[in-house]
Amino acid sequence: MKTVSQKTAYFITLVTGVFMVFIGLRFFISPHAAEAAFGIHIGITNHFEFHYIKGVRDLATGLLTLALLFNKEYRSLGWLMLCMSIIPVNDFMLVLHTPDHPGWAIYPHLTAILICLTVGAYYLSTTKKPVAYAV
Repeated sequence: MKTVSQKTAYFITLVTGVFMVFIGLRFFISPHAAEAAFGIHIGITNHFEFHYIKGVRDLATGLLTLALLFNKEYRSLGWLMLCMSIIPVNDFMLVLHTPDHPGWAIYPHLTAILICLTVGAYYLSTTKKPVAYAV
């Protein structure tokens, strides 16, 4: 039987992975709306290089998160979450240093930082390190 902690971590990770896929796809499908939701304003142009980079990054991260979760690779998932915490930290700093960012725009990035650090640490602390066998 799974504990409440296990179910909670699984659900948070699932939602995070699905949401990352959604965000990544939205940067391809509706770049201006995704830009506004991210919390920055690049300007109305037909240059979407930033949007495509952000879209690919989020889509790949979301798909990898879901792949590790569905394959029950919890230790690897813990490392991924901890390592990828640099992404929302960078995004937070980017939004924070944008002069006209909406005040609410920093909170999704702060939430992502907390999710990455807590869920990543949870998975690493609750899964056993694989034993290396000598040949």
